[in-house]
Amino acid sequence: MSLRLGTVILPYRRWNEGGRSAWQRAEELGFHTAYTYDHLSWRSFRDGPWFGAMPTLTAAAGVTERMRLGTLVTSPNFRHPVTFAKELISLDDISGGRVTLGIGAGGTGFDATVLGQEPWTPRERADRFAEFVPLLDRLLTQDAVSHRGTYYSAEEARNIPGCVQRPRLPFAVAATGPRGLKLAAGHGQAWVTTGDPKLFETGTPEQSVAALRDQIDRLGAACAGIGRDVAELDKILLTGFTPDRNQPLDSLDAFVDFAGRHQELGFTEIVLHWPIPDSDFDTDQAVFEQIATEAVAKLR
Repeated sequence: MSLRLGTVILPYRRWNEGGRSAWQRAEELGFHTAYTYDHLSWRSFRDGPWFGAMPTLTAAAGVTERMRLGTLVTSPNFRHPVTFAKELISLDDISGGRVTLGIGAGGTGFDATVLGQEPWTPRERADRFAEFVPLLDRLLTQDAVSHRGTYYSAEEARNIPGCVQRPRLPFAVAATGPRGLKLAAGHGQAWVTTGDPKLFETGTPEQSVAALRDQIDRLGAACAGIGRDVAELDKILLTGFTPDRNQPLDSLDAFVDFAGRHQELGFTEIVLHWPIPDSDFDTDQAVFEQIATEAVAKLR
């Protein structure tokens, strides 16, 4: 399988002031998928404009035709599976079956406290994630669902007619720990990683590759544990969080070298942040577009 390229378009611009044109340009450049973060705010963008993921993706569905669309990633931090399932089914319908749900356990940032709760511990996040994903799976595949869980309940939640994509839209599960990898193996059509966060500040690219190889091995073990072939899952790397930072976007050759190393590990999709001036994702737009249009051919 040839490597695919995706991009993340952060929702920080008004739709009529650069928002729409970025999604349209992403399709023109040939990206396989364009994602957005599903946060209420994020890090250095906290004090500036930031728009909602689902309305943004719905608008993007209306101005694109071929490119897949998705979240990278949604989490239980402020979502409930019953209401979210209805939104996903609607978005899948509006887009003509082009939606991928990137989903993870969430973190400790702004989203974790914005509803007034204390931040959940890693164990508490994992507990909620372990209930959220299977329930959302049921909600997207069954006409009516009732559920009484520890964290989430549903009473005859109706989701007719279901997804355009059958049996439901694909899940891309972000996970590196054993419980998350088990969810990816059991419910995912893809697996997502950003690498090993412990290596971001002081690690080397070589250490990062070794850590990613270990993650894929552990994903394979989780799949084997339920009798599934790990090759059935797409493997997605969201860039910008490995020790390389944005260096792979310095030139076409730099990216081809980076992508080739990760393709050899088994990754099927590499996702690049759309350039944002004066941010962690500041990179040359012309080089970015050259990578989008020329890199895959060089990797074949």
